[in-house]
Parts: sequence; C-alpha cells; structure tokens
Amino acid sequence: MNYRTVEKESNAEIVEKKSRFIAKLYPVSSEEEALEILEKVRKKYWDARHHCWAFVLGEEQPLERCSDDGEPSGTAGKPILEVLRGAQLRNVLMIVIRYFGGTLLGTGGLVRAYTASSKEAVDAADIVVKIFGYRLKITTDYTGLGKIQYLLAQRKIDIEDTEYAENVILKIVLARDDEQGLIKAITEATNAQAKVERIEECRFSLHV
Repeated sequence: MNYRTVEKESNAEIVEKKSRFIAKLYPVSSEEEALEILEKVRKKYWDARHHCWAFVLGEEQPLERCSDDGEPSGTAGKPILEVLRGAQLRNVLMIVIRYFGGTLLGTGGLVRAYTASSKEAVDAADIVVKIFGYRLKITTDYTGLGKIQYLLAQRKIDIEDTEYAENVILKIVLARDDEQGLIKAITEATNAQAKVERIEECRFSLHV
C-alpha cells in the first residue's frame, strides 16, 4: 500500500489572544519513537502550559492516538488528529505546544487554534508518497541502451546506477503496478535482447 508521510520535521506558530501555539510535525516509525520525541519536546518547552499531540502509525489499519494534555476534553488532541487524517498522513506525530496568554479562548477558540496551527505545520511540510515497488536490474547491449533510456524517461523512472562493461547494466526502482508494463515495453523495444531482473522489494519516496 502506498501512503503519504513526511521525511523531516516541520514547524509553524500562530498567536491567538496572546496565547502562542507552536505546532511541530515529525516522521515516526513506532509508538516508542513518538513518545521519545514527545518527552524531548516536553523538556525543551518545559515552561509551556500544554503539550497536546496526536499520531497516526501504520498503513492499512493505522494506530491513532491523541491527548488534550489538560485542555478541555476534545479541544486539542482530536482537532490535531483530524488535521492528520484530513491530510491523509501516516507514520507522523504532531505536537502543539501552548503558552497561555492570559485570556481564555473557550472551547470553540481552542479547537480553531489547535486546528489552524496544525494545518500550518502540514502546509510547511515536505510531503512525500511512500511507494511500494521493486528494484530492477536491466542488462542490455549498447544498441538497446538508447531505447531503454528513452522508455525510462517517458515513464519518469530515474536510473539509480549505470555500469558500463561488455554490456550496460542499469538499476532502477519503480512502483509495483508499473513493473509488467515496463518489462513488456523493453522486451518489444529491444527484440527481447535486454534482460530484466527483479533484485528486491523496496519502498521509495515521490515528492508531492
């Protein structure tokens, strides 16, 4: 299954009636990693009133958790989680740190502020699609090289590595669903002279 995620931390900050909301979005691969990051953030922002958070872990049936961390029930963790769901992100943790500004925002104001800060962190993120695919090795003679390079360029498939010897060996990664179509096209273009081998299954990233 392909899924959307982030590859590095992104941040955003809004101010609502003098309360500061600092949103931080992280890539995570496990609940343990998420809790470790949360603990580090709590220590760094030790003087903040609240450290509210939500995470989505896994792919087909993701594990979801969230916390209001002392805010009125349903005003922080759930809005943060809804932003992650809305962006269809997986394997991510969002933490929103609040410095209280002295003015009560009310439940509606809190929901809007936690939602807005979370959305800004998502908007600032470098979102990628993790694609399930294969790493392939293509062996061709020099006559077929140009045809194969043209086919790969047409399909926007990057060449990871090229070895020039008696024959040319190209290494590529591509989505699982594209494998058979590419093999057929290469076979036809080279009159079955090129050899295509699957090396391994892999995950790779495409920037959105």
